[in-house]
Amino acid sequence: MDEEEIKKKVREGYANVVTSKTSCCGPAQTSCCGTPISDVEVIKAISKNIGYSNDEIDGVPEGANLGLGCGNPVALASLKEGETVLDLGSGAGFDCFLAAKKVGNSGKVIGVDMTPEMLLQARKNAKEGNFTNVKFRLGEIEHLPVDADSIDVIISNCVINLVPNKARAFQEAFRVLKRGGRLMVSDIVLLKKLPELILNSIEAYISCVSGAILEDDYIQAMGNAGFKDIKIIEQTGFPIDVVTINPKTMELVKQMGVPLEDLKDYTGSVVSIKVEAKKP
Repeated sequence: MDEEEIKKKVREGYANVVTSKTSCCGPAQTSCCGTPISDVEVIKAISKNIGYSNDEIDGVPEGANLGLGCGNPVALASLKEGETVLDLGSGAGFDCFLAAKKVGNSGKVIGVDMTPEMLLQARKNAKEGNFTNVKFRLGEIEHLPVDADSIDVIISNCVINLVPNKARAFQEAFRVLKRGGRLMVSDIVLLKKLPELILNSIEAYISCVSGAILEDDYIQAMGNAGFKDIKIIEQTGFPIDVVTINPKTMELVKQMGVPLEDLKDYTGSVVSIKVEAKKP
């Protein structure tokens, strides 16, 4: 698929999350795909399942947590008072608001997202929650609207897998980090390649599956960008039925005559990882 077409479709998909109030990403066992965002208890269950505490879930403005993540990068980041944090693909601001509490009034948090509808929601949430140390900027992860050597910590939650040019995304992350800066990411990767059917599915791409790359390639892209001390902190299963639960994708599967069992063979090949790295 063409990179610009992918970006366009991903942008439209996540704009639809805000406008239709329906979540579209996350492990299927959490019932995230197709979950109404208004179903607060389900969204809370999703968030707890991927590592957020009750205090974190209840401590952000209503509408900030859309149930789109695959981990809790803020918990990994060991944020300190006064630090400057950048959230890649900040969505409605959930992780930004959690980070803002950790860095305090002497610190600041910048959220970057390429979907205008998400930014509008995030800014509304920031105003309602009186988060004065959080700012949101429109931009792509491959072309960050952020000065070089200006960030202490970068966090990202289930977003880099959506970026067509992941090498460029990590290069940009390296550019904006200060020396000694940290990168803390929760994301989706593959343990083996997926069938072409899934790789060519826009719906699967938006659902955080077909945009994912092999774990080894993901780590290598970080290393090639210059990051050191790269460590996978945690790895958990992300079942392939996150795709099969999507009605549009399943209709495509039926049209192409692909047996459902063939898809189930890939259960376990999609995983969520929490990874950290440093800029020397």
